Amino acid sequence: QVQLVESGGGLVQAGGSLRLSCAASGSGFSINVMAWYRQAPGKQRELVARINIGGSTNYADSVKGRFTISRDNAETTVYLQSNSLKPEDTAVYFCYAEAREGAYTYQYWGQGTQVTVSS
Repeated sequence: QVQLVESGGGLVQAGGSLRLSCAASGSGFSINVMAWYRQAPGKQRELVARINIGGSTNYADSVKGRFTISRDNAETTVYLQSNSLKPEDTAVYFCYAEAREGAYTYQYWGQGTQVTVSS
């Protein structure tokens, strides 16, 4: 079982920056993929950025060049550095992980952290 705990959300003015963190805890697992998704009111949850065990990353077109996803050396904490924030980035941001436990792979979600960008 893996628990994901996010932090770093908040209120920021347009053009500002935020750094989100997500720490994975538990035992007996290895994480293959970590990612950030977001969901704005009335919209579907969408992928923001993803990083795999090899360090490869991919981003939503809407955040390319502004957001950077990274992981710590232990590969249990993922960060999302968000720069040049826009009002349309306002959403609840969710951490996601795919973890291998023995022969099985499971998907986990954090509880979400609110990011609000004022114009």
